[in-house]
Formats: sequence, C-alpha cells, structure tokens
Amino acid sequence: MKVEIISIGTELLLGHVVNSNAAFLSRELTSLGMDVLYQVTVGNDEKQLLEAVKLAETRSDLLIFIGGMGPTEDDITKEALSKHLDTTLILHEETEDKIITYHKNSDLKMPENNQLQALILADSTPLPNDTGLSVGMVLEKNDRLYALVPGPADECEPMVENHLKPFLVKKVLEENVVHTRRLKFFGLTESQAKKHIGDYLSHETNPSVSLYSNESEMTVRLTARDKSDEAAEERLDKMEKKIMKDLSEFFYGYGEKRLADVIKDILIENELTITAAESLTGGAFLSALTSDLSAGAILEGGIVTYSTDKKHEVLKVTKETIEKYGVVSPECAIEMAEKSMNLFGSDIGVGLTGVAGPSSMEGQIPGTVWIGIAYKDKTSFAKHFHFGYKRNKNRSLSVLHALDLVRRVIKELPIDSSINYGEDK
Repeated sequence: MKVEIISIGTELLLGHVVNSNAAFLSRELTSLGMDVLYQVTVGNDEKQLLEAVKLAETRSDLLIFIGGMGPTEDDITKEALSKHLDTTLILHEETEDKIITYHKNSDLKMPENNQLQALILADSTPLPNDTGLSVGMVLEKNDRLYALVPGPADECEPMVENHLKPFLVKKVLEENVVHTRRLKFFGLTESQAKKHIGDYLSHETNPSVSLYSNESEMTVRLTARDKSDEAAEERLDKMEKKIMKDLSEFFYGYGEKRLADVIKDILIENELTITAAESLTGGAFLSALTSDLSAGAILEGGIVTYSTDKKHEVLKVTKETIEKYGVVSPECAIEMAEKSMNLFGSDIGVGLTGVAGPSSMEGQIPGTVWIGIAYKDKTSFAKHFHFGYKRNKNRSLSVLHALDLVRRVIKELPIDSSINYGEDK
C-alpha cells in the first residue's frame, strides 16, 4: 500500500514547530510493511490543501492528514475534505458528550465552535481521541483511504497507536494481529549498534526492526504481524534472540522504563541500598533515583560536595588525596564513593567528580569525568569518561553512566578500563 502523509499547519512551514508527527507516523506505518512514499506540508490554506490532496490521489492509496482539526478558523482539514469528496459532516455524539462533560467538570464555559471538534465525515469510521477532544476518522472512498488525526503530538501518537494502526491491520493487512516489543540498551553508540544489527534494520520486514536513540539510551523496537498472538510472539522471540546474541551485555530492560527505573528495580530485587557523593552532577544522580515512591527502599540519603573544601570538611576525603591527585582523579572518585557508603551505611556508594565545563579545571578539559564505585565486600574502583564540551550534556551522561556501572557491578558484567585501588574488604 502506497502511503502519503499530509501535514497541515503554517507554523510547520515557518519552522515554529518541528514536524515530529510525520516522522512518528512514517516509523509506525513502515513497521506494518506499508510504503510511505511521500510527505507533504501545507499551510492553513484551503486551496493549497486541495492541491496537495489532488496530487496525492494520483499516486497514493492511503492519505493521512495530520492537524487542522480543532475549533478555530484556521482548522480547515475536515471542511476542505468534505467539499472535495462531496461528503457531509455529521456530529459524532460520543465526542460531543465528551466535550460537554469536559467543560462542565472544569467549570469552563464552552465556546460554541468547540463542537466543530466532534464533526466527522459521513460514512467514516471514528478514531477516539484518548488524550484530547478532536475526534479522528478514516473514510474509504474512490478505492482510497483518507485518515485524519489531530496535530498535537500527545493526541496524535496515542490515536495512531491505539486506533489507526489496529484499523489498518484489520482493513488492509492479511495478518490481523500486530505485536510490538521494545528492547532497551545502554553503553554503546548508535553506530556501534547498527554495526551489529544493521542488516536487520535494512532487510527485516516481519518482524520489522527499528532503532531509536535518546540521551544514549537506545530502544530497539520489534513489530511482528501474524494471524495469531502466539505466532506473532514467536516471531518476536526469534528476532530478539538474534539481536541479543551481540548486544546482551548492553541490554537493561523492556518497554518504556528508563535506565534509572530499571536500576531501582534491580536494587530492590537484590535488597540493596545505595548512596552517592556528587560533585559535577550536583545531585542529579540522587534525583534520578528518587523520582517515585520506591526510592525509600533503596536510599536513605546522599551528599553533594561541589567545592574542594567541602569534599574534605564534610565528606572527609583526605587532604593527601586532594593535594596529591586533585579532585578530578580516580583516587578522589573512589574516596567519595567509599566515604558516602560508610556515612550512610549503604551497600553501594557512587562518587561522581569531573569537569562539567565550559572551563578547564586542574589542567583537565571539559567533559573529563571520573566515576567511583564502592560495593560492600568488593574492591572499589573508578572509571574514566570523556564526553565533550557541553556542560549539561556532560552532567546527564555522567548520571547515566554511573547508573550503568551500578547495573554492571550488581550483575557482574564486564567493566572495561576501570582503575582499582585497595584490597578486597
């Protein structure tokens, strides 16, 4: 099936808004084995929109319209298609009730034109809006499908995932079951990942394999189609086994959980407590671990010692270490980890020290980071990283790599290039 995506919004053309919806839709439809051949963006102008529609009808089987479905004058999509397809607009009562209830519950007076969000093309299949008020729809006419979804990303994505994709699977595809699995990885670059699974990304269609990266946390999404749940899951299992053959060391979980959430789960599962002494990260590591109610089970406290003086006065890092090696050193990182672990009586201590930037420090350039790990009966160690010159990115990467080191220590995974000090305790 040939697919064309038409995005409506002058703000997209002017660059005021990034068109993330089109990229999202392309990924989702490609994962179903559909061919997204064209993407078009037009402003809030009926003439421009109809020109785009007429061209799309000469070359595509499925036309998907993003945006222009709200209650204001520049929301032109439904009205323009109604005229073009010679199809009336009718009221979708379920959406109308939702709009009325929303305004009653919020004590807001409902503008009269808000009902426009409840209009759908006659004979179309409505697509519920789980997070907003504008109803979507799919109309089959003239041997084509016309799908309309709202512009806000937090409305578009759930509608596509929960309603449009299932509709297309049943309507268009021979396989009537679609299963998705998300594998989460950390500790390798996108290019390194592609080196191992590039063939699957390029050539596999069922299951399809997609790779997404966010702050060095990587997601590999598998999407399988088949005639039964069991058959689809079997396809996913086989592909996951192939991917894990090379990347199992970097795998940390499934689904939408971030690395910090998984580390909390691992600590709770192993009945371990953790603390940290932070310098360049300024408490960001501890903040990542305290984002939900489970934090109390793994953390009693931590400490931020940003200045050199406080590392000695409060944390009790020795003057000898500071004077001989400096605070941006493996020796200091290890002492910070050990002192914090002893101070709070924790099983694991983490020390984060380095040069966030933009200036150098102790002759060390920005992005130089040492992360120390102390783990009850094991030998303490520190690992060196160099990230770059962007201050806040250096800080966030330090937190993520510290979390990953904790994961590797607990699971007894290999840690390259670490520097060890002292005897086993």
